[in-house]
Amino acid sequence: MSHRPFGRTGVRVSPLALGTMMFGAWGNPSHEESVRIVHRALDAGINLIDTADVYSAGESEVIVGKALAGRRDDVVLATKFHGALGEDVNRRGNSRRWAVRAVEDSLRRLGTDWIDVYQVHRPEPDTDFDETLGALTDLVRAGKIRYIGTSTFLASDIVEGQWIADRRGRERVVAEQPPYSILARAVEREVLPVAQRHGLAVIPWSPLAGGWLTGRYRVGGEQPPSSRAERFPGRYSIAEAENAAKLEAVEALARLAEQAGLSLVHLALAFVLEHPAVTSVIIGPRTPEQLEGQLGAADLRLPSDVLDEIDRIVPPGVTLSARDLGYHPPSITDPARRRR
Repeated sequence: MSHRPFGRTGVRVSPLALGTMMFGAWGNPSHEESVRIVHRALDAGINLIDTADVYSAGESEVIVGKALAGRRDDVVLATKFHGALGEDVNRRGNSRRWAVRAVEDSLRRLGTDWIDVYQVHRPEPDTDFDETLGALTDLVRAGKIRYIGTSTFLASDIVEGQWIADRRGRERVVAEQPPYSILARAVEREVLPVAQRHGLAVIPWSPLAGGWLTGRYRVGGEQPPSSRAERFPGRYSIAEAENAAKLEAVEALARLAEQAGLSLVHLALAFVLEHPAVTSVIIGPRTPEQLEGQLGAADLRLPSDVLDEIDRIVPPGVTLSARDLGYHPPSITDPARRRR
């Protein structure tokens, strides 16, 4: 498996990254099988592993820690903080108070002395981003983390982070993890070009659109069982009117994949990897079989006629369902912010 520059850091990572959201109670409850998935991924050449403290309430990090025992030095390890862990109102968010506590908890669960890429899982407009970057800068200088990343940030937030680092002497954000798939292309408008302009690594999540691009969701088919569908029914229900466009697109993409001699999974992963801004795409297998079905996409290249047809099915910059954006700012979701 070839390797790519991780932004301007000098680090090199595999084009596929192993995402571990499905390890533990949210997906695969077997620690032993999840550990085998990690080991198989490493043996196949993957060297970037991504997790988060909220995945199965920390259980995913525990599993990753078990899997990396004796192999930690060979892995670029990324995790995230922001989401709620417990009832305490301060055990969440982007404050200095929580970042400093959260990193210690993640280090303990992961069984490591350092985290390579520590990512702010979502923006938090009511917290000064300089507060967050100040705390993360201190963690870099203390040797607890190597680099700072963000996930699902707006283009304006990315630029603000670069400005703060330059003007206030903070460590720079070096990576962004946005949602990006054939069905969710909104980041092509601003996020990906901005990341390129500032030299950020880009490691997209949900390249298979949360399972929609696996071939399980088809017109006229039954609703497939899914632990993610249980947590987010509106995003996955084939009975929802706003998902009709996704079903229609999936049908067309499945035909295109067959004509190109590819699986739909490989078509979807290769599409994301084709964008020049993308560094590594996060795959999130729940089973060893799912991992094997995705590994072959690492070095695929899609011909121009296939890419042109994908653009016809889902135009550039278009996300078919707002639920797939991953983040809606309070300026949109909170009516009080739009009224005097």
